[in-house]
Amino acid sequence: MKMKPGLLVFVAFILLNSNAFSKDKNFYIFLCFGQSNMEGNARIEGQDTTVDNRFLVLEAVDCPNLGRKKGNWYAAVPPLCRCRTGLTPADYFGRTMVANLPKKVRIGVINVSVAGCKIELFDKDNYQSYASTAPSWMINIIKEYGGNPYARLVEMAKLARKDGVIKGILLHQGESNTNDTLWTKKVKVVYDNLMKDLHLSPKKVPLLAGEVVHADQGGVCAGMNSIIATLPQTIPNSYVISSSGCIDSRDNLHFNAEGYRMLGKRYAEKMLSVMGYKITKTK
Repeated sequence: MKMKPGLLVFVAFILLNSNAFSKDKNFYIFLCFGQSNMEGNARIEGQDTTVDNRFLVLEAVDCPNLGRKKGNWYAAVPPLCRCRTGLTPADYFGRTMVANLPKKVRIGVINVSVAGCKIELFDKDNYQSYASTAPSWMINIIKEYGGNPYARLVEMAKLARKDGVIKGILLHQGESNTNDTLWTKKVKVVYDNLMKDLHLSPKKVPLLAGEVVHADQGGVCAGMNSIIATLPQTIPNSYVISSSGCIDSRDNLHFNAEGYRMLGKRYAEKMLSVMGYKITKTK
């Protein structure tokens, strides 16, 4: 039987655009970026190695040691950034989210972070001048993201939104910009670029920014928290996540595993609140 031309075109359209019909509106995706505390600096412990199958990570680099390939979804067993990074706030953010959301909802995270970097590394128009002055160890990390971490984050986000809906952005950065009074404006440049490049609405996609190690833990960059606190004045749909009481490591720069768990839960509690959910469980 001959297929009518109009029907043939329709069938071809369906086949070519089948991914549009596979998007799950109950798959909530969150973009994570920043420097070492978002990358994850603490040793992964036994309690961190089991995870609800509703919590997934989109791998942003190839990790043969983990059996993961860039651009694919996997169970969100840490590490969630690159192949050998540690525990990150994203871990217990995702766990707390699935514990408090309806069973039909899944959570996916994408984590593109670079230890030691300034926020300038994520400025798509000026990152090259900053990267050209970076130390060799940082350049090696940047190379893992194809030489452009911002572009890799956008690339992965575009893949992810074929499967679900981008609901928010998590940032933890600031140690390398300590005392930089222009930091909030620089963050806004990155946020605005993400909104534009991913065709997202600022009113629907909140930005959550965590404080650096708090003064109550002897944080060596704690003074930066007074600048981070002003972010909502520059980005209306943004929220600051307190690090007060989040236990840090000996260097007073990074959190320890328990500190990351605490901070990650706080990111989730704020996101759930913004989304209109009540927090009933912590993970």
